[in-house]
Formats: sequence, C-alpha cells, structure tokens
Amino acid sequence: MLGVAGINLDEDRSFSARRGGGQQDGGDWGNNNRWDNRTDNNARGKYPQETTKENWTVPLPANQGWRICCTNCRELFGSGNTGINSDKELFGTGNTGINFDKYEDIPVEATGENCPKNIETFEDCSLGEIIRNNITLSRYSKPTPVQKYAIPIVLNKRDLMACAQTGSGKTAAFLVPVLNRVYENGPEESANVAQSRQYGRRKQYPLALVLAPTRELAYQIYDEARKFAYRSRVRPCVVYGGADIGAQMRDLDRGCHLLVATPGRLVDMLERGKIGLEHCKFLCLDEADRMLDMGFEPQIRRIVEKDNMPPSGVRQTLMFSATFPKEIQMLARDFLDNYIFLAVGRVGSTSENITQKVVWVEEMEKRSFLLDLLNAAAGPDSLTLVFVETKKGADSLEDFLIREGYPATSIHGDRSQKEREEALRLFRSGDRPIIVATAVAARGLDIQNVRHVVNFDLPSDIEEYVHRIGRTGRVGNLGLATSFFNEKNKNIVRDLMDLLVEAHQEVPSWLESMAYEARPAGGSRRGGGRRFGNSGFGSRDYRQQTKPKQQQQQQQGGAGGGYNSNFNNPMANQYGQYSNYGGSYGGAYSGGGNNAAPDWWGN
Repeated sequence: MLGVAGINLDEDRSFSARRGGGQQDGGDWGNNNRWDNRTDNNARGKYPQETTKENWTVPLPANQGWRICCTNCRELFGSGNTGINSDKELFGTGNTGINFDKYEDIPVEATGENCPKNIETFEDCSLGEIIRNNITLSRYSKPTPVQKYAIPIVLNKRDLMACAQTGSGKTAAFLVPVLNRVYENGPEESANVAQSRQYGRRKQYPLALVLAPTRELAYQIYDEARKFAYRSRVRPCVVYGGADIGAQMRDLDRGCHLLVATPGRLVDMLERGKIGLEHCKFLCLDEADRMLDMGFEPQIRRIVEKDNMPPSGVRQTLMFSATFPKEIQMLARDFLDNYIFLAVGRVGSTSENITQKVVWVEEMEKRSFLLDLLNAAAGPDSLTLVFVETKKGADSLEDFLIREGYPATSIHGDRSQKEREEALRLFRSGDRPIIVATAVAARGLDIQNVRHVVNFDLPSDIEEYVHRIGRTGRVGNLGLATSFFNEKNKNIVRDLMDLLVEAHQEVPSWLESMAYEARPAGGSRRGGGRRFGNSGFGSRDYRQQTKPKQQQQQQQGGAGGGYNSNFNNPMANQYGQYSNYGGSYGGAYSGGGNNAAPDWWGN
C-alpha cells in the first residue's frame, strides 16, 4: 500500500498520514521497476519519468507489484512491518454484497444516441489483463446493474450522466473502465511535462481526475483505485482539505496518473502550481448533487473551464449522483457532450433489502426509545449509525450512550481529521458498534455491516433522508432504517409519505392522516407524485420529455393521488394509538430503500 514520504511516524499515524504515496525515505528506488526505461532523473529523490515506449497494458510481476505497493507500508502498519504478505492486505477477504441475485430485478434505463449494449458478466467486455486480474482479486462475482451499463458506455468513449445511489457499486462502475482506458492509452509525454522536469518543477499532469465532496468519500475512491491499479504503472493519489498539504504535495511529487480530490483542495494545488490539467482525458464528478449542496459549483466550474482542461468532446466526462435536481442537469448540459443518461432503479425498492420504519417519538422520549432499539440489535457484528442534526447533539448523545454503558463514538465537522478517522476505524472494526453522526457522514461512506440506520433527528428535506438510509442495505445486504418523527418534522411529511408508498413500505395510519391534511388541493406539491413516480427510476432524462405535460403527468404520476380522503380519526388519537409502536425490530426485512430524484425540466 502506498504511503506519503516524509511523515514522522511517531507523531502521526492519522488518516492523512496513511493516505497513499510512493517511495518512503530509506527505500530502494534502484530496485523498483515501476517506470521502465529510466533515465538519470530517476535516481532517489528525482522525478520519475515515463516514456511513450512503455506498454502499460502488461501487468508487472506480482512481487514487483507488491514492491511498488508496499515501499511505504511502514507508515500504515508500523516500522516493524516491512511489507505485505498477501493480497488480503489490499483486497480484503471478500466483497461486501451477499444478495447480488436480488439486484437482477432492479430496472435500468439508458437513453441517448446509439447506446452501447449492456453486459451481463465482466467477460462480456474487452477489459485488459490488469483489470481482469484485479476484479478477480476484489472477488466481484458479477457486475451490479449500474456496472452492467456504465462499463460498456465508458469503454465506448461516451460521456455519462448516471442517477445511481451510493452503495450500488458505482465507484467500480467508473474506475474499472477509466483505468482500463488509461492502461490502453499509455503515458502522456508533452512539452509541458518535459519543461516541468527540465526546471525541476515537480508539477503533475494527471490523466484522470475524480472530484468528490468530502474527504471520506475521496479516500474511499482512492482506496478502490489502488486495488484496480495493482500491478500497473498507474499511480493514484488523493488530496483533500483538513490534512497536511505539505505531505500531500510530497506525495504528488512522486508521480500522479489518477487524482482523486475535493474541489477546494484541488483549487489550492492548482494555484500552487502542483497540478496541471492539460492532459486530463477523464473527468468524473461523484456525488455531484452533494458538491453543489456544499457550495462547490464555483470551484468545479473554475477547474473544468478555466484551468486548461481539455474541452468537452476531447475529454470524457462522467457524472454520478443519487439525485438530479435542476442545477445538476444544467451542469451536465455544460460539461457533457452527447451523453448517455443512465437511470438506475432505486436500490432496494424491488430487492427488498431495506426496511423503513417511521415511529412517532416525542423529543423528550427519543433517548429512551433509542436504547430500546439498541437492545434489539440484530447481532454482535451489526453496526448502528445514528443521525442527528447538530454537532452539539452528536457530542451530547455520544456522552449519554457511553454513560448508559453502550460502546459509542461520534463524528461531525468540528472533529479533526485524525479524530474523524479514528472514530470511523473504531466503528468499522466493531470496537464501537454505534456511531452518532451529523450529515458529514451521510454521503459516500462505504462501511460494511451497517444493519441499522436511525434518524434520531429527521433531516429537513427528503433527499438527505434518501442518502441517510442508503448507508444500510448496501450492495445487496439487508438493512433497517428507523426514523423518529414528531411535530417538528411536519415539513417533510408529504415527501416522506410519497417515498414510503412508492417503495411499498408499511405506512402508519397517523402519518397517512398528517400527509393527507398537509397535501394541498390537486395532489402533491411536486406534481402528482412526480418525484416518486411509478417509473421505478430515480430520475428521467429531461431530453426525452417531449410529450405534452398532461401526458407526462399521466405516465409519470405516482402516489400523489392515492390517498384515502375518508380519514376521520383525530390525529391526536392516532398519535396516542401509535405511541406504543416499537416491539421487536429483528423481524423479516421487507420493502426497500429509495434512490429517487426529481427532473425539473418538465415542470
């Protein structure tokens, strides 16, 4: 595993110190045949030079691949370990999904000109030897729905706009074909690269760039990239805010072919002259909606439009998101060229891998109710993720759980990167199987064995709810999502009702009453249940919406008109009747999650 050079291991074994890099001081550049046809510039501490004579499609020998991967393993595993003994250290013991067969029923819709044919197995497409070997090592038995469509689209050099939820296998859906194409194309040699070497400026010109909204997601993508780059000459790097920029720059100095970055830190690196985008042939925006929610649109537009990145049509651009509001579709219109729109059905809606429960709980009773849920945990290996709205609330709830004897930790934006990574490590390992989190952990975190997501505080919008419950039931696993609801959450009642009905979930009668009374005359405020329509897809390609609006609503309308107008029980009685809801949460999992997204262009 690659590490950052120049880090004092006695002072910092934090997340940022382990993130990745090349040769550590005291290593052996002379025996590291990572770059063939080396020149004198390849001596220790010099810029490693690639040449166009290399054949990047040929995997390096296994022992040599591990030498490249392990020269800095001391950073990750301590000074007493000089290397990795087996593939397990990099690839783990197996893939996270256990119910892949249930994914076969998830609908997928690809629209656009001359859509490439989807695949059914990884052998159906022309992947090179390096990628095929690493897919096997990753124990991917079959592609997920998004991979079946996205991989051939990218291999056919088409731009892609994909509506797919985190946990659907979308990271491999873009890394596998992008890295395969990088191997086929080989290294980039140009006057810019030669000039940077001539004057000793260690400026990197990555061939592929992946933008992600958070440092956690950026690292996870980087971690996957290392797996698919194993035994290749391609060197992934990651840069993100909240970590030592000096260490990240030293890491970049050792070479970077695929860069994973958060927008803010990448802009910083561009301004410092450490990164050049002139040769970036592949651009991927992951969790694009989240990046816009966090206010990164100016940085994204600056990176794509003002830093000499090859234009649309020359570079290949991929956008992935769980939701596609108007702003995202406008970004796609500006960045993508003749793209394929891929709508992946809401993960879990047909596979029944997420059970959603909504319970009425007064504010003062939330802590007591949470303890009841934790006592009914599915098993010793099951992890519980509890979402709260505020940082203060996260700290307070963690302290309460610890006082009550529950092994808990917490994560939020005020924690240092080292503290955040330590909390995630304790959670993943099961040492602290309960983690209290704010929205910082709502997107992108890929944590195995999360069996229960608890919305201690419901979010104010349904999109955030969709992303939160997506932390469980990932890649075919079973999961449960429980949400505490009371008067403070009335603003979300209509959308929550639409989602539950569309996903065939159990709906409390009191929630039906509230949703019906809150619904304006004429149906849903989103246009006849448009957001959670009957289509089974998270979003629609706005380019296909050429039919009259009335006909569109008839085709795409959903749960908006399906409510019984004869509710006559007072809501107070309904609440009282439902206040005893609880019982066992270890029953059968039925129903599903949701990956819905609005398409505003037809409104």
